[in-house]
Amino acid sequence: MSQVKDCFSKVKKECFKFILSQETKKDKFKNKDRMIKSFLIPISFWVSKRAIKKKPLIIGLAGGQGSGKTTISSILSLILKKYFKLNVFKVSIDDFYKTRRDRRILSKSKHPLLVTRGVPGTHDTDLILKFFKKIKSSNFKKLEIPKFDKAIDDRCKKDLWYKIKSKPDVIIFEGWCVGAKPQSYSLIKKPINDLEKNEDKDMIWRKHVNNKLKKEYKKIFSKIDHFIFIKIPNFKVVFKWRSLQESKIKKNSYSNKKIMSHNELKRFIMFYERITLQMIKDLSKSASMLMTLKKNQEVKKVFFRS
Repeated sequence: MSQVKDCFSKVKKECFKFILSQETKKDKFKNKDRMIKSFLIPISFWVSKRAIKKKPLIIGLAGGQGSGKTTISSILSLILKKYFKLNVFKVSIDDFYKTRRDRRILSKSKHPLLVTRGVPGTHDTDLILKFFKKIKSSNFKKLEIPKFDKAIDDRCKKDLWYKIKSKPDVIIFEGWCVGAKPQSYSLIKKPINDLEKNEDKDMIWRKHVNNKLKKEYKKIFSKIDHFIFIKIPNFKVVFKWRSLQESKIKKNSYSNKKIMSHNELKRFIMFYERITLQMIKDLSKSASMLMTLKKNQEVKKVFFRS
């Protein structure tokens, strides 16, 4: 307990500063002290004990849309850097989305729904695998990887890309589908929402996404040492939380492009529904750490498995 107090006293200023940058007038963080002291600091101690400086520790952090992955991973990164003096690099699987142009080409050759970023098959998996390979290389020097701007639905200009100048001790690889597993054909063939029912009648899109999970994404996720899974109460909260996320995108975007409307957002989250629900079943049982959320987005409890 004394270690937690000591850690909190040394990191709270930077953590609160970051939280303030993420808040909007309508969306204020509640119980900040409790979230940091009771949950994020203990997770940081757990991670620090497993970090071997000669070999990067890769932590996969996953959770439903709007569950706070970016905030949680950012605060964990701050604590690990400030208190534990670890070299931490945090990146989202979203930053590896295929370009808008590449997704348009994919939508014409495979299925129209693949123009929309999000599901497995819309990321540059070769680039992700190269990233993991280079970051673990014994002769690592420097690395540059893309940064994605959701407001323009495309990669940022190259001068805004991530520049990694030294090998990290810890890599936090976050994203809604990180650690997702494929489904059986019997599950795939039954549509679960209007998008699948009306726009993927022949199951081409669903099969393509599922096959990507079986092959390329399985290979990517096998490179991850431990998973942290943020479990949402139910899928209904996704729309509410994702709406709040849209307002944050507008606040923090590099561009002045418009955010999604109510109807656009409603359709958009249907792309994520199938895999999100399956991940709740799978990662709730297999993740090294399970973080459960209340309906108001506050952390309810954290379970440590290994």
